[in-house]
Amino acid sequence: MEDIKDSNENSCTKNILVILGFSCVISMIVLIAVGISQNKPLPQNVKYGIVLDAGSSHTSLYIYSWPSEKENDTGIVQQIEECQVAGPGISKYAHKLQEIGDYLAECMERTRYVIPVSKHHETPIYLGATAGMRLLRMESEQLADRVIGAVIRTLSTYPFNFQGATIITGQEEGAYGWITINYLLGSFFQNSGWLSGISEKMNHEKTFGALDLGGASTQITFVPENHTTESPENSLQFRLYGKDYYVYTHSFLCYGKDQALWQKLAKDIQVSSGRSLRDPCFHTGYKKVVNVSDLYKTPCTKKFKKTLPFDEFQIQGTGNYEQCQQSILELFNTGDCPYSQCAFNGIYLPPIQGNFGAFSAFYFVMNFFNLTSEKVSQEEAIRKIRNFCSQPWNEVSSSFPGIKEKYLSEYCFSGTYILSLLLHGYHFTSKSWENIHFMGKIEKSSAGWTLGYMLNLTNMIPAEQPFTAPLYHSTYIFLMVLFSLILVSGIIATLFICKKSSYFWREMV
Repeated sequence: MEDIKDSNENSCTKNILVILGFSCVISMIVLIAVGISQNKPLPQNVKYGIVLDAGSSHTSLYIYSWPSEKENDTGIVQQIEECQVAGPGISKYAHKLQEIGDYLAECMERTRYVIPVSKHHETPIYLGATAGMRLLRMESEQLADRVIGAVIRTLSTYPFNFQGATIITGQEEGAYGWITINYLLGSFFQNSGWLSGISEKMNHEKTFGALDLGGASTQITFVPENHTTESPENSLQFRLYGKDYYVYTHSFLCYGKDQALWQKLAKDIQVSSGRSLRDPCFHTGYKKVVNVSDLYKTPCTKKFKKTLPFDEFQIQGTGNYEQCQQSILELFNTGDCPYSQCAFNGIYLPPIQGNFGAFSAFYFVMNFFNLTSEKVSQEEAIRKIRNFCSQPWNEVSSSFPGIKEKYLSEYCFSGTYILSLLLHGYHFTSKSWENIHFMGKIEKSSAGWTLGYMLNLTNMIPAEQPFTAPLYHSTYIFLMVLFSLILVSGIIATLFICKKSSYFWREMV
C-alpha cells in the first residue's frame, strides 16, 4: 500500500511540475510578445506638399513634409528637397508653350523619387507665379493665360494631387515671405522643442520684417509700431497661432534687380550720344551689345521709350560707384509724397522699426561680396562694393572664372542697387542697418514666400489621428504585472516542490 501511495505522490508531483513549467513558459512568451508589440517603433504618418516658385528669372521646386497629427492645428512644415529648374522663368515660354513640359520634367521626375510612391496620389502640388508673369499679364493677358494653361496641363499629367497654378499678387508674395521667416525664426512659438536651434537672442514678442528682392519686383513687409495706417491698401491682418498681427506690405513691381537695370539703361540711353553708352555700373574694359527691341520689350521701360536712330547700342563700362549710385537714384521719385512719409514713387512707408530678414537676391548678391555677417557695418559694405566696381573687367573675370559672365558683370550694379534701395528707397540708416540680417536658409529651409504659402495651405488640411500603440498604457501595465506574478509564482512553487521532493527521497533512504 505504501508503494502505491508513494507512486501516486510522485506522479502528482510530476504533474504539478509540468503544469507549473507550462505556466512559466506561457507567461514568458506573453511577456515577450506584449513587450515587443507595445514598444516597437510606430510608423510615421508623414504628409508631403510641393510648391513651385515660378519667378521672373528662374523656377524653383520645393518639397515640404509635416506630420499628419498637426501641432496647434498647423503642421510643423519642413523643407526636405529643393530643385532648380534649368532655364529662364516661365514667362519666357509665352511663344514656345510646347517646351514647358520638357522644362519642368527633370525636377518633377526627381520629385517622384523623393516622395514615397504610396503618398503620390495624396500629395498636393501648387505653382505660384510671381512678378515675371505679372509683367507678362500687363503686356498680354491672353499670353499669360496660355502659359498658365500649359503649366496646368503639364503638372496634371503627374501622379500627384494637382491643386492649381496661379499668378500670386505682390501683396501675397510679401505676406507669405514674412510668414516664412517668422515661422522659421520661431516668432510664432514659445518654448517649442523643434525650434531648439533658434538663436537665444530671439525675442518671441517681436516679429522680423521681411525684405525680398527678385528679378522683377521687391517686397517690404513688417509690423509697424503703430497699427493705424495712412494707406489701408498696404495693410494686412493675420491671425496666427492665436495672436493677431497687423502687417504693412508693399510690392514694387519693376524694381527687382533685373528690371531696375533695364530701366536704368532705357533712361541713360536717352541722353547718350550715338550708339555707345558709357556706364559707371559696369567695370572698366567691359563691353556688351544690347538690342533696342529687347530694351523696350518689358512694360517696365515703357515710360522711357524713345525712338532711337539705331537698332542696337554698346555698353562701355567705366566702373565708378558714386556715379552708378547717382544714376540708380534717378529711378526713385522721392519728391512727391501724399503721406507723412513715403518710400519712393509716392508709396506710403511707416517708420522702419525692428529686425529685418533680407533674402532671395538680397542674400545672394551680398553673399558674393561676403557681406552677410551681422558684424558688417553699412560703411564697410559701401567700401567693399565701391572697391569692386573700380576693378578693371579683366581682373574681375580672371578672379572669378567659375561665374557666368552675365552674373559677374552685373554684380557692381546689383550691389550698388541694393545699397541704394535699402538706404535711399526704404530709408535705413547706419544705425538701423545693423538690424538687417541677410538670410539664405534657416533651419535647412530656404527663406522665401513658398514655405509661408505651404503653411497657409496646410492649415486647410485636417489633422489625422496619430498612430498609437496596440494597447492602452493601463492595460499594458496590468498584463505585464499579472504575467510577471504568474511567472514568479510558478518559479517559486517549482523550487518549493522540488526541494520538498528531494527531502522526501532522502528520508526514504
